[in-house]
Amino acid sequence: MREAAAVAAPDKEAGSLFSLKWEGISAFLAHFLKWGLALLFIFAGVVKLRDPKAFAQAISQYGLVPDGLVPVLALGLPGAEVLAGLGLLVNARGSLGAILVMLLMFIGVLGYAIAADLDIDCGCFTAAELAARGSVKAAFFQDLGFLAGALFLRWRRRFGGGGQGK
Repeated sequence: MREAAAVAAPDKEAGSLFSLKWEGISAFLAHFLKWGLALLFIFAGVVKLRDPKAFAQAISQYGLVPDGLVPVLALGLPGAEVLAGLGLLVNARGSLGAILVMLLMFIGVLGYAIAADLDIDCGCFTAAELAARGSVKAAFFQDLGFLAGALFLRWRRRFGGGGQGK
């Protein structure tokens, strides 16, 4: 009986050590993703707010929004990106949810553009940057990666035991 307990003790310690290592890696990754997503959304929003006419033109290319709403969206969406990014930095309640919703919306719109075979500027950042990086498909897969990061932050917040990434 004592031998069985002695054998079980190292396994328990090994599991505990793994748990501590995972927690450290998870905390670092959450911190990295939180800052990365926050700065990305702030940057993207500021770039669009600097030239709302160009962003409005990018929105119009999709043909999904009535012309009367395009100017409102061209100012409102970048403003929401900046606010959500700033909120994520300071752990404001709802900021991660807002980022998740926007990413899902961006992925849906980019998916529509791919399905409709539209050869357009995605409107993600600047037209020059998009031309240097690729196509709407590249932006679609990039946003899937951002979504994975945001979902990790959400998971960590709910189940992983950390305030990081709220």
